[in-house]
Amino acid sequence: MDTKELLKKVRKIEIKTRRLSDHIFGGEYHSTFKGRGMTFSEVRQYQFGDDVRNIDWNVTARYNEPFVKVFEEERELTMMLVVDVSGSEFFGTQSQFKKEVITEIAATLAFSATQNNDKIGLLMFSDQIENYIPPKKGKSHVLRIIRELLEFQPKSKKTDIGLGLKYLSNVMKKKAIVFVLSDFMGDDYQQTLKITGNRHDVTGIRVYDQREKEIPNIGLVQMLDEETNEYITVNTGSKAVRRSYTEYYLGRVGYFEESFALSGAGVINTRVDESYVKKLLGYFKRRG
Repeated sequence: MDTKELLKKVRKIEIKTRRLSDHIFGGEYHSTFKGRGMTFSEVRQYQFGDDVRNIDWNVTARYNEPFVKVFEEERELTMMLVVDVSGSEFFGTQSQFKKEVITEIAATLAFSATQNNDKIGLLMFSDQIENYIPPKKGKSHVLRIIRELLEFQPKSKKTDIGLGLKYLSNVMKKKAIVFVLSDFMGDDYQQTLKITGNRHDVTGIRVYDQREKEIPNIGLVQMLDEETNEYITVNTGSKAVRRSYTEYYLGRVGYFEESFALSGAGVINTRVDESYVKKLLGYFKRRG
């Protein structure tokens, strides 16, 4: 993609997603996430009327008189966009690939956070950490994130969701609002997600294509596995083959739902041919 075409695409996404964030999501994002966290500020001597639950027993024992912890509401939040850039995101039977929808959702969320003067960071993963952009404020930073999502070429086509979450926990020590965007066709990330969910406010956004659920009966078909880059011949005329694939697919979706429920994280499911606007807005309203 040459520079002129890239800038044109960035501008197109900016116009569409910024309008959404300005008129729809800004207020909903604010009411959903703003002021939810309390951060430690200082320790001071106990005063009459202080909540005894805030007594710092270590400091109290050291000075032999009561001290309490003072907390303040977090005014500035950090949003982390954790984006799956593996090969399966380059799939789509409708007008858009999953990758393109993920980019639009990420841009909409980023502009919503910018309205509230929050920092936004980006972590891109496959089965390795592909790219990490530390959180910063401002429109120019959001445009950089959009450019990366549009232009970046991952080194690997495979996926490891657990690896992405583990890296996030290592680089983000302070509580953040985390959106994980993927088709979640991987597994073995449940335990890592629990750990991440204990520290951060996590939401999984599963973007999928309606054709992924089942294979149509169209005889012998040569298919390319985007994650292994291998061609395999599939007999779609076999009921057993179609049933086996559907069971595998539903198993991955079930694992996603169960894992996020157990970790206390939120979930959004959106098809590439659906309005992600309605899905995001409904989620924010339910949480607000």
